[in-house]
Amino acid sequence: MRTMIYNLPRDLIEEIISRVPLKSMKAVRLTCKSWNNLFKSESFTNMHIGKATREGESMMIAMMPQNLYLMSGVVDNVDPSIELKGQLSFLSNEVNISYIDHYEGLILCQLKDVTRIVVWNPYLGQTRWIKLRYSHCLHGFNYALGYEDKESFRNLKILRYVDYFYKAAPEKQFFWYEIYDFESGLWTTLDVLPHWGIYCSSHSVSLKGNTYWCAVERSTKGRKDHIICFDFTRERFGPLLPLPSSVMDRSYVQVTLSCVKEEKLAALYRDNASSEYEFEIWITTKIEAEMVSWSKFLRIDTEANIVFSDTFFVDEDSFFIDEEKKVFMDVGRDYDSVKGNWDYDYPKTYIHIFGEAGYFRKLDPGLPADQTRWTRVCSYVPSLVQIKKLARVGKRKRQSSLEKRPFDQNRLRLAAIEGAI
Repeated sequence: MRTMIYNLPRDLIEEIISRVPLKSMKAVRLTCKSWNNLFKSESFTNMHIGKATREGESMMIAMMPQNLYLMSGVVDNVDPSIELKGQLSFLSNEVNISYIDHYEGLILCQLKDVTRIVVWNPYLGQTRWIKLRYSHCLHGFNYALGYEDKESFRNLKILRYVDYFYKAAPEKQFFWYEIYDFESGLWTTLDVLPHWGIYCSSHSVSLKGNTYWCAVERSTKGRKDHIICFDFTRERFGPLLPLPSSVMDRSYVQVTLSCVKEEKLAALYRDNASSEYEFEIWITTKIEAEMVSWSKFLRIDTEANIVFSDTFFVDEDSFFIDEEKKVFMDVGRDYDSVKGNWDYDYPKTYIHIFGEAGYFRKLDPGLPADQTRWTRVCSYVPSLVQIKKLARVGKRKRQSSLEKRPFDQNRLRLAAIEGAI
């Protein structure tokens, strides 16, 4: 009697399917109901993630114009490598993605269609389309994805905000913070009176369901010398927490945050006042709601090595570190030292790996670069977090009438401010 694959033992089926590339997982899940259920099991996910961990691989998603690509890489100081796995597909070809962010296995996609956004779990193939209440904004809203842990599931939430605290004229300063609840499907205007400010261009990172940004005292409008956390369970911001003391002592620094194995924060900063080639990376040794401590991880002086200073430019919005192997990786493009400018005529994206004692490697992932902006690359770890479907129309909760007044006030004031800018 011929043995069919569905007659094989479950552990053997898990072993076989776990070897399928992530970009092909959706097709495998659609094969039959039992295989689809297999993907939702914790044992299968642990096996799939464990293979990459044992092999020292890290997965990343790169955003090119209107396309997303999956990459895997081994980031070390012996034999680093990067491999382009292929293009990821989950949306209609008519949908154009303008920006992506990774939040613990989920991808939040901002679209060129500014009337909606989408949250996507690439591993489970689940999506949630979210209609925005107000979409016309000169500089655009910023977004962050988080969750509150409930007894049997994680209730996802989205924070959406715009803050013009950096505008010189008081009449042009404006902030608006609102939150979307996946369970209710409703938007709520938050009662926030910030004594701090988050730049609209500030890159956020997610850690244990909450989101962190670099921030400044609202009265200073200067350097980013603090971080601030939004707690999605309590739906409020915590106090300003200090960056490393050496960062705060500098006259001006450019600071970017990243996440270390979903457990710690990393802060990369460049001191533009002294040298654009010097970088330092610090890692949190402890981080709680009202306190943080830091430890220096790595210092890089690229000016001391002509290979560094003449061939690349670091894009601090996409950096990753391996704490154990003492290496740092960024995404950037080449600098033409002969012409004295960035290589825009034939732009190409590279992965740069740095280590101690001047260690440096440049890897080509096989991606073209967008001529108008940096390639956005975010880390990725498969996740079993379910994206709850919105209730049917007849069972949905209705927006409270009390919410209409603050929404209308913010909408009208924002429209007036943008008209004056």
